[in-house]
Amino acid sequence: MDLSNLRPAKGSVKKGKRLGRGQGSGKGGTSTRGHKGAKSRSGYSKKVGFEGGQMPLQRRVPKYGFKNINRIEYKGINISTLQDLAEKQNLEKIDFEVLIKAGFVSKNALVKILGKGTLERKLEVHAHAFSKSAVNAIEAKKGTAVIL
Repeated sequence: MDLSNLRPAKGSVKKGKRLGRGQGSGKGGTSTRGHKGAKSRSGYSKKVGFEGGQMPLQRRVPKYGFKNINRIEYKGINISTLQDLAEKQNLEKIDFEVLIKAGFVSKNALVKILGKGTLERKLEVHAHAFSKSAVNAIEAKKGTAVIL
């Protein structure tokens, strides 16, 4: 077998219907398009969302709100979560790599430490952002909050 004698299986390839090639073909005349109207003409395409002249849905529904293109999306982690993590793994320093290994964030996420919960040990915490209450809680235990 070589490239010169490759063929599709018998009966697997069918010829397409040749429309508009005379009355004898059975597909002449209107070429299966029906009579008159824009849809029977060549070059017809309706607009996206066109509902036959009825007011389309995207114009009936009111507009509201906006998307802030400058928004920075943070993954929030509470200090109670940091406390649990520090106790389980006996840590003094919690940085971005520790949070990735623990499965709290993905490698592309930005982390913000939030102030819910209590902290019982001195910790050095590295993150992209901190809430004021989180910084106060960390510094109350003589720890440090380092912004990446």
